Amino acid sequence: MSTAPPSRTPSASSPSAAPVAPALPGGPAAAPASPPPPSAVVRAPRVDWRVRFAVLAVVWGFSFLLIKVGTSAYAPFQVTFGRLLFGTLVLAAAMAVRRTGLPRGARTWAHLTVAAFFLNALPFSLFAFAELTIPSTLAGICNATSPLWGMALSLVALSEDRPTRRRVAGLGVGFLGVLTVLGAWQGFSGVDTTGTALALLASLSYPVGWIYVRRTLAGREESHLSLTGAQLLLATAQLAVVTPLFTSWPEEFPLLPMLAVVALGALGTGFAMLLQYGIVSEVGPTTGQMVTYFIPVIATAAGVTLLGEQLSWNTPVGALIVLMGAALTQSRTGSGGSRRRTLTTPTPGPTGATPARTSSDSTPTQTPAHTAPGTAHPIRPGRRRAPQR
Repeated sequence: MSTAPPSRTPSASSPSAAPVAPALPGGPAAAPASPPPPSAVVRAPRVDWRVRFAVLAVVWGFSFLLIKVGTSAYAPFQVTFGRLLFGTLVLAAAMAVRRTGLPRGARTWAHLTVAAFFLNALPFSLFAFAELTIPSTLAGICNATSPLWGMALSLVALSEDRPTRRRVAGLGVGFLGVLTVLGAWQGFSGVDTTGTALALLASLSYPVGWIYVRRTLAGREESHLSLTGAQLLLATAQLAVVTPLFTSWPEEFPLLPMLAVVALGALGTGFAMLLQYGIVSEVGPTTGQMVTYFIPVIATAAGVTLLGEQLSWNTPVGALIVLMGAALTQSRTGSGGSRRRTLTTPTPGPTGATPARTSSDSTPTQTPAHTAPGTAHPIRPGRRRAPQR
């Protein structure tokens, strides 16, 4: 349920030897970053990326269950505030360990304030309100529609994004999947319209935030950790203002919902952001973004097995159609079979992480969130490089 991730180092799994950098948290933004320092190249991760990939998928998949448990005892704004607070504390600890400072400049902070609203404060709150009336399984599936919204918006807002027949077909297939999930042929019976609309608006908020980031924060030199930490800090401040205005202090603090909120923030937001960009820096955004397709599957499995949520045949079938459509919208091949330059949109994980930048060698790169998004979530888009020959 979104930051400049570290530059990707050359490896056998990378399509080119030049490092790349994903963009701000949840959700693709600008160009390659400068090569990492030698120490970053030789430092090998202690845990295999496949294990970390699986952990990330589970963490983000369970985030919708944690929202459901949290809102059973606390108001949606309170759940969102706790999520942002504990997520910010995790990133603050990481910044202290790595001796990373906050970004400077009033204009940068102003842009990050807008990014924090669309990539964190707004979608996190909308999902929390949505799960008051819809199952966590449906919320997880609605989150998977973010790349569909993103493509539709990017065709209007980004002149660089050229539509292809395959991607337009993916858009149609994806929204057909949404209608299947909602049971449109039976008048959306059994589905809370308001809650579903809120969840879909939350997934729409991510690409709106990404497009803003793409236009305002491309080319920043700060690290992804610095920008992400500042973004989550600003989102926390926004909820700190809103929450007391619309909620009252809880009369009691049930343990299980409280632990759910803590886990949602510390693991599903803060830790997931750090984990996500570590994976992207090692194996590249194309592989890293595949976690997106596991999120609704895990969210559905968790909701059915642990919360006892009912599942009719159209929900998993519609979810599969949605994911097929999302995969087509992320296509890197034009209708004529040649690779074309595209600016893909992210599928954020529950973190709300923003997309990674698209490199000028026609290889779209992105991160899920915040996708996670989530995305995922801000990433540092670097300066563009000349196409590789």
